[in-house]
Amino acid sequence: MKAVVQRVSEARVEIDGAVVGRCGAGLMILVCAMQGDTEANAEALAGRIAKLRVFRDEAGRMNRSIRDTDGAALVVSQFTLAADTARGNRPGFAAAAPPETGEPLYEHFVAALRAEGVPVETGRFGADMKVHLVNDGPVTIPMER
Repeated sequence: MKAVVQRVSEARVEIDGAVVGRCGAGLMILVCAMQGDTEANAEALAGRIAKLRVFRDEAGRMNRSIRDTDGAALVVSQFTLAADTARGNRPGFAAAAPPETGEPLYEHFVAALRAEGVPVETGRFGADMKVHLVNDGPVTIPMER
């Protein structure tokens, strides 16, 4: 699985003008299931993100995790993270898991992150979404598992 993790002061996702998920201070996580990914990959990535120390401590260092700060996460499926731009001008997405396996893996990732003690809201798999966020820092970290 691939993810782009952004530390945010707030984030929300809208579908057809209606807010379907939001969080305050915490993490905006774009996630993509790749061909060959398993539930174990989803669990491992969720565990790493829950423990990722990207929040400031008293000394101003990035030394605290989302669990340490009682933050929340907004998780949005994003198959375009699988983009292959090696040839031509149009990205290819063949490395992304097909929807029939990608959606259950996305849902498993969300459940695994919740099991790590992180409050999670989501977008809607496969929907045309508008994502709004205020990147804090900015801090943006790509991750794979």
